[in-house]
Amino acid sequence: MSNNITTEDILRISGVDTRKCMFCGKCSGTCPAFDEMEYHPHQFVYMVQWGMIDKLMESKSIYKCLTCFACLERCPRNVQPAKLIEAVRQAVIRQQGMNHMTENDIPGLLEDKLPQQAIVSAMRKYKK
Repeated sequence: MSNNITTEDILRISGVDTRKCMFCGKCSGTCPAFDEMEYHPHQFVYMVQWGMIDKLMESKSIYKCLTCFACLERCPRNVQPAKLIEAVRQAVIRQQGMNHMTENDIPGLLEDKLPQQAIVSAMRKYKK
């Protein structure tokens, strides 16, 4: 996916200062989606810092993140990797010119055992 999204765009959208990261991996160690992700939270920080936005935008990891913000809670320097992942995801969605669901789509998709966190996460991912 060729894009015109820059590191500066992602940093502006997310409000994250990647320079604070010491790459300790605590964010990744607490991530419940760790095994499903191609790039882990601390790797997102590194890749944004070094301008690898194209790779991140092509990664399925941006849709594997649960946006539970566990990584924010564990970070000793308040780097907030989930906000970077959200920013990359939003850049992809905006570039594609589409959102994948609306509020009206939700009732038909709900299952009895679906945790509320999944519903909130889905709306964060697929709503402007």
